[in-house]
Amino acid sequence: MAAPLVYLETSVVSYLTARQSRDSVTAVRQLLTHEWWESVDRSQVWVSELVLAEVGRGDRQAAQRRLALVSELQCLPEQLGAPNLATRLMEAGVVPVTEPEDATHIALACLSQATYLVTWNFSHFVGPEAKFKVFAALRDWGYTPPLFATPEELLEGAQL
Repeated sequence: MAAPLVYLETSVVSYLTARQSRDSVTAVRQLLTHEWWESVDRSQVWVSELVLAEVGRGDRQAAQRRLALVSELQCLPEQLGAPNLATRLMEAGVVPVTEPEDATHIALACLSQATYLVTWNFSHFVGPEAKFKVFAALRDWGYTPPLFATPEELLEGAQL
């Protein structure tokens, strides 16, 4: 059995490199993200050109920390069908049209046959309703969707 491909969405990189939050929920998520990061086989963790672009934005020092973290990871090959699938996700109302990058992350992970898409984005990925809508749409369209999970969920069960 092939090793699982883990697609790392940008929010996880941000949690790994941000200063410790004063918000208790965010602080716990940061801690869990660090625990997962220390336990995961990084040869299985991939990013995309989109992740690289997103982590390079914003505050220059913060962007440098994020870019340094992802520099050790493999980058997914280009998926020519990703823009079309992302558009389809938005047109179907699965992902809001205001979030084309989120739709693109989903398309890239799906078309790359990722086993997991790891994220802290509850609005469009791992929230129960969002997860259900995306999974159902992709399955209805003949795709095998990745499993959307937080680092906490992967700490609790997956052997990566």
